[in-house]
Amino acid sequence: MRLIGVDVGGTFTDLVYADTEAGETRVHKTSTTPDDPSRGVVAGLMALCDKYGIPRETIDVVFHGTTIATNAILEHDGAVTGMITTGGYRDILHIGRHQRPQHYSIMQDIPWQSRPLVKRRHRKTVTERLVPPRGEELQPLDEAGVREAVRELKEAGVEAIAICFLFSYLDPAHEARAMEIVREEYPGCFATTSSSVSPQFREFERFTTTAMNAFVGPKVRNYVTRLEAEIEQSGFKADLRIMASNGGVATPAMVADRPVLTLLSGPAAGVIGGDWAGALSGKRNLITFDVGGTSADIGIVTEGGFGEATARDTWIAGFPVLVPMIDVHTIGAGGGSIAYVDQAGAFKVGPRSAGAVPGPAAYGRGGTRATVTDANVVLGRLDSKNFLGGGMSLDEVAARRVIGELAREVGLSERETAEGVITLINANMANAIRSRTVQKGIDPRDYALVAFGGAGPLHGAEVADMLGIPEVIVPPHPGITSAVGLLISDLRYDAIRTSFQVSGAVDLARINADFAAMQKELEARFSADGIDLAKVTFERRGDLRYVGQGYELRVPFPDGTLDAAALATAFEAFHEIHRREYGHHFADSAIEIVNLRLVGAASAAEIAKPTPGTAKSLDAARVRSGSCTFRVEGKLADYPTDFYRRDLLPVGERIPGPAIVLQMDTTTVVPPQHTFEADTAGNLIVRRSDA
Repeated sequence: MRLIGVDVGGTFTDLVYADTEAGETRVHKTSTTPDDPSRGVVAGLMALCDKYGIPRETIDVVFHGTTIATNAILEHDGAVTGMITTGGYRDILHIGRHQRPQHYSIMQDIPWQSRPLVKRRHRKTVTERLVPPRGEELQPLDEAGVREAVRELKEAGVEAIAICFLFSYLDPAHEARAMEIVREEYPGCFATTSSSVSPQFREFERFTTTAMNAFVGPKVRNYVTRLEAEIEQSGFKADLRIMASNGGVATPAMVADRPVLTLLSGPAAGVIGGDWAGALSGKRNLITFDVGGTSADIGIVTEGGFGEATARDTWIAGFPVLVPMIDVHTIGAGGGSIAYVDQAGAFKVGPRSAGAVPGPAAYGRGGTRATVTDANVVLGRLDSKNFLGGGMSLDEVAARRVIGELAREVGLSERETAEGVITLINANMANAIRSRTVQKGIDPRDYALVAFGGAGPLHGAEVADMLGIPEVIVPPHPGITSAVGLLISDLRYDAIRTSFQVSGAVDLARINADFAAMQKELEARFSADGIDLAKVTFERRGDLRYVGQGYELRVPFPDGTLDAAALATAFEAFHEIHRREYGHHFADSAIEIVNLRLVGAASAAEIAKPTPGTAKSLDAARVRSGSCTFRVEGKLADYPTDFYRRDLLPVGERIPGPAIVLQMDTTTVVPPQHTFEADTAGNLIVRRSDA
């Protein structure tokens, strides 16, 4: 198969081509077009094919990581959204829960109150009621009331409608009928139901997730439809697949219907790509460190397994999100992050970014603010004539000008200011990693840091030093690792049923029936996508907790028909996971099965492993010698530094730093007191000299 992965970043759009039969890979980067990312995607696809002489019509699948839904939420730039809900529950979206972003602040911003996804005047109520635990009908749906609500919302200019009834996760019939009425009364409206987006209990999170799906729905649907058409019009006959937050890819139809599934599209691909790179060198405990132009994304891989976000910590822009996601933590830290002095006189870096336009001053596109990239240029860590493999020149004069202006403001030398920018951004990123490791009982010293993205290898070694991480892995093509992650992602769908059963009184017949129904549901989705069901694998899970606890832990369930012995195995696994997570467990306490989950995956194609360089000596790889600024043991100094071409490095030779390793899609910085080595798997390994 011939595949192309396309990952849209804040500054650059990264592309990787793979021919799985010939074992060939090719990479390309192009500037992101923030006003319409599809222009950059299509331009990049055409440029990659033209550059390497690949006939466009021979491409089988294009995999795409998109930020459309993410940006719509972050910028609060979605559709005018309405809601139809159960009588008496109009204000669930406003009330929320007792948790607040800052528990003790009386001045804090509560996103669902200050910038609601659905304004109160656009929330309509109708009579209907089901009752738990089985979902029997107490009050029938007032269909006339639904019609009146839809007409009022249409008259008010609403573009999307979320249908959220209180106990629809027990029986979706009322929501399904309300959806039919919406389509009859307002055919052009984007409509969605909570039972199709997130059929599980916790009404605030479920309603918010559904409202978010409606809020971003029209924009994502239009983007996906337009992108599909533009790809076809450009001479490609490839199928399009979109990365989802759960670590799998989905069809355009699925994404157009449930765009909320793509909120962490790009970052999820980065974790998968980082895990792939670490596995090449035999490493299974990894911290993925994806640094681009505007943000840094951090994921944890333990024994080859991705962390999965849970109901208690899945938040986007301050809103809870109740859909399956890889646990990725994002902060505003990247090459374009702006350094500045705030109103209180503090020296800060980020989260504001120069983005793709105008970008850092060094890009020569009119940037006037000092950024992380400008600081790296001033410190000599970026080669102005070998950026993007020589495809782009950096304006060193402009970089020194903006850093000089900041230096005068903070009262430091130009060199001290530039190094201060790097130290601050590194500290921000190290603290973000601590929040996902140390604060969760994980020792980062037991992990390797996989540094990728356009800026990850620039900062990876120094960030690792701050955390005591002994080894940094730089993948073969760091700048396009997220795009590689797209290529190796499975087509993946999830199903869920809320169960609420307690150990000692479990209805095994009901659990088996629920798993069977979910498998039938997922098989229908895969069949609709043209997937051979023989190639689909299913994985069972359950959300379990001790009776009385407020949140759950995810536990694997055995395959096949569940009996008492299989259930006991799941309960033992829960005790162990609880002990590992919290340091203790309660062997004699009753366990509650809250949700049942089924994950279906159709395996992706395998891409060829990279081939290492073939140079016989360092002389062949050395580009030039120069000088770079580093702080070592508290002292700032200039160090003689060799610059190398990565593709010509000898394999298996440990080389002392300081050094700068150049390649098309990134630059790797090896500080003093460190070594680096091109290993046989194609990765670059950076270690402290004493490691």
